[in-house]
Amino acid sequence: MPKRILSGKVVSDKADKTITVLVERRIMHPIYKKFVTKSKKIKAHDKNNKFKVGDDVEIIEAVPFSKTKMFEVIY
Repeated sequence: MPKRILSGKVVSDKADKTITVLVERRIMHPIYKKFVTKSKKIKAHDKNNKFKVGDDVEIIEAVPFSKTKMFEVIY
């Protein structure tokens, strides 16, 4: 099964080797047929503490680094 690649914006870099990425997606509402923006905060592994708040990044699924961190930054 292919690994998911998501893109989003860094909203927090306070933890060591971890960033929080806000991933937004647009879906069409099944009844009202309008586009709705859904968002989710995902924790990702940043090995070198390279990324700062406001950066646009791409993350990929990886083996779990901790209980809540299952993505890794690729760019």
